[in-house]
Amino acid sequence: MSPVEALLRPLKIKHLTIRNRVMSTSHAPSYGSDGKPKERYQLYHEEKAKGGIGLTMFGGSSSVALDSPAAPWNQISVADDSVIPFFQEFADRVHQHGAALMIQLTHMGRRTKWDTENWLPTMSASPKREPASRSIPKEMEDTDIRRIIADYAAAARRCKEGGLDGFELSAAHGHLIDQFWSPSVNKRTDKYGGSLENRMRFGIEVLEACREAVGDDYIIGMRMSGDELIDDGLTHEDCVAITRTYAERGLIDFANVLGGQARDHLAHAIVLPNMSFPVAPFLFLASAIKREVDIPIFHAQRVTDLNTAGRAVAEGHVDMVAMTRAHIADPHLVRKLMEGRIDDIRQCVGAGYCIDRIYAGGDALCIQNAATGRERTMPHVIPKATEKKRVVVVGGGPGGLEAARVCAERGHSVVLFEKNAVTGGQINIAAKATWREALTGITRWLTQQAAKSGAELRLGTEATPATIEAEKPDVIILATGGHPSHGDVKGADLAVTTWDMLSGKVEPAENILIYDGTGQHHAPSCAEFLAKRGALVEIATQDRMVAEEVGATNQPIHLRELYKLGVVLSPNLQLTEIYREGNKLVAVLKNEFTHEEEERLVDQVVVEFGTLPNEALYFDLKESSINRGEMDLHALVEGRPQPHKVNGHGGSALYRIGDGVAGRNIHAAIYDAARLCKDL
Repeated sequence: MSPVEALLRPLKIKHLTIRNRVMSTSHAPSYGSDGKPKERYQLYHEEKAKGGIGLTMFGGSSSVALDSPAAPWNQISVADDSVIPFFQEFADRVHQHGAALMIQLTHMGRRTKWDTENWLPTMSASPKREPASRSIPKEMEDTDIRRIIADYAAAARRCKEGGLDGFELSAAHGHLIDQFWSPSVNKRTDKYGGSLENRMRFGIEVLEACREAVGDDYIIGMRMSGDELIDDGLTHEDCVAITRTYAERGLIDFANVLGGQARDHLAHAIVLPNMSFPVAPFLFLASAIKREVDIPIFHAQRVTDLNTAGRAVAEGHVDMVAMTRAHIADPHLVRKLMEGRIDDIRQCVGAGYCIDRIYAGGDALCIQNAATGRERTMPHVIPKATEKKRVVVVGGGPGGLEAARVCAERGHSVVLFEKNAVTGGQINIAAKATWREALTGITRWLTQQAAKSGAELRLGTEATPATIEAEKPDVIILATGGHPSHGDVKGADLAVTTWDMLSGKVEPAENILIYDGTGQHHAPSCAEFLAKRGALVEIATQDRMVAEEVGATNQPIHLRELYKLGVVLSPNLQLTEIYREGNKLVAVLKNEFTHEEEERLVDQVVVEFGTLPNEALYFDLKESSINRGEMDLHALVEGRPQPHKVNGHGGSALYRIGDGVAGRNIHAAIYDAARLCKDL
């Protein structure tokens, strides 16, 4: 049996047989509504069940108590019986496709906000502030301990009555149970503090109460760290001892092991590793615990491909491997494996866009799969059109490739013009930046799938009105992308752009000022790129910090790398002018708050002011199109076809998408294409 085939073996835990060894862990996509897993949440997980997954777990950080608010990230509340009917509906929806369904229960302790939902103080083993949530908790009294234990037990009962196959308690990422475990938080001197035996007591009492509530036959697991990876935290030996103790007492039926914790920003980025990390960086911790216990061990953390997942199971490191973000990218991953269509799997590139959006107050969306989280209106499997059309797409970036792919899968005759010799668009520039190379996986897959579906890709061919008209298209889709803005700074013509530096168009000088006008990946990526080539680099930005718009799994990695490379970070400064002084440049910077000016004498000024659309071709074609380039936005948003009827004889319908409209991001370009073309 090959390692990948090992993933298709069933796994039995008590009465439950899970059909294969692939799972999706409990996570928090922010799809909850009124504390309930309603239609959107259910459809998201049902798609994975349709796609062949063995076990899908939902409700990361589902709250068991009133003082562990579900509100900050639209979480699930299991604090009262009103959730039970939604669990029953959810279980029926997933079970009909043969997958198992579990939830994660937790009390967040100090890892949440007090000024939301019920406005109750946060709780913890000790009154020690958490850097990430900035919460200073109340030290739990004996009455608090008894109450919260009872809350856990009641929540466990609701899971069973709701028809779920089991649940896991979260003792990872710095939630309440591991706040009692960890000496970094627990400073108590009573029977719940001090020795490891005492620090385990609260978790034991929680599990004993849950067991009493649901019985010995019901499946209970624990999500936990295998090593907190901090000097004052739980060691690997501590985590082995905890797992062994809980397993030998029959309190848990599986352990879901990860590495690290999430008490601060960098720790959070490490525990949710992005593309800067190797695959499966903490598998060794789960493997080491598996050697010491007799219960199944699950593991999740950047397992993005089937070969890595297969080896983890085949070589005995774990019993169940989680491919959570991989299923956000492609919920039909297992089905494609079973059908021998591995090349058709849209592989997660580790961009972290899904998680970053959550911690910025948004909902989880995949950078490259526009249907994920939108299953009610967006198909993961493209349906065939009833009438074949001739479609011309201009531009081979992510938006154009997605348009070509979807139209070809619809059965249309598609030709794509790309003026460069390769596809990829701006992704090819972004991927030049140190650890961001994996972004190219997005357009590699799109290129392969577009060609496989029958689209004709004319590379190295610039589209003109004449070459487009020669194709006699019914529909023209312009995904022409954009070009970098120099901004409206006085002397802007003396600056070069991040595109110039990353593409190699301009050689780096010795002393460089980068001005970050967007707060996105571009400027810090360019700074890392230049600093690694020996340049002395400073980033100035009008924002409160460099990379202010970059999310929680990526921003700390940028900052870590910039500090390591000696890059100077200068926030709260607006670039107002650039002028020459001899063979140098002077950059004039104005403080946002004091309005005082300061100057930098440098060899090179690099600016990042975002992207402006390449729109000349659009205006050349607009007047001759049957819709004058107009898109019906109501139809687009509501998931209906565009109203323009085309038959190839009365002119073409013209649409533009992505950065060809306005500078946005990869997901926006792909979503523009997917929701337009799915109905063409």
